Amino acid sequence: SEGTIEVGGQRIDKLSERKLAGWRARHVGLVFQFYNLMPVLSAQKNVELPLLLTNLSKSERKKRASIALDVVGLSHRTGHYPRQMSGGEQQRTGIARAIVTDPTVLLCDEPTGDLDRKSGDEILDLLQALNREQGKTIIMVTHDIHAAARATRTLHLNKGQLSTDSVD
Repeated sequence: SEGTIEVGGQRIDKLSERKLAGWRARHVGLVFQFYNLMPVLSAQKNVELPLLLTNLSKSERKKRASIALDVVGLSHRTGHYPRQMSGGEQQRTGIARAIVTDPTVLLCDEPTGDLDRKSGDEILDLLQALNREQGKTIIMVTHDIHAAARATRTLHLNKGQLSTDSVD
């Protein structure tokens, strides 16, 4: 394939591996279908994980993680472990971890795939609020037609080829 990749006016397809890794760490947050939380860490400590790669002090990491958990509505669950939380709460913790570094883009891999409809709708509401209120770009991969219907733009891939592009 041919072309270039630009994000936020910056061409990233020509960056070295090291610079691209740094760019991803600053600009991309990842949300996973199965949460990928560390079971031996509290919600607070799970959200702090990406900040361990920064030069932030322990108190600043704790403050930012608390803010992220508040944004996703989990300020009352900071000391809870994943096993003590519902699937929706675990996904919200995963989203807090994804936004704690204040990325410009959230890559979401089937963010509602392991949730019931009600919890899934709450996660979609949260993602839409992050887009609307904080200007986050949300890129979501999903097989769920209900989730895809909530997007402002959908791209359909068929056997690795872009087959449909629609904008609301």
